[in-house]
Amino acid sequence: MIQVEIREDACRGCQMCVELCPVKVFVRDEALGKAKVVLAEDCFGCLSCAYLCPSGAIRHRGVVHVKNFYRDLDTCARVEKFL
Repeated sequence: MIQVEIREDACRGCQMCVELCPVKVFVRDEALGKAKVVLAEDCFGCLSCAYLCPSGAIRHRGVVHVKNFYRDLDTCARVEKFL
């Protein structure tokens, strides 16, 4: 299972991850003014958020790096509900 976390001390509150994530893993925590993970179980490991985070605050564990991730049956099963 993929794990995703945001290092609160590094997050600038830009909301790029909130706007970018295709499966809405993140929301803005209004009290802190930063992003937080709310649907980690929906993350399928595209890593777009981590690549574009200007402060490098987003970390993933358990992502299987394969050239054609859509051929991974576990990933396909998790993504198909959004298609």
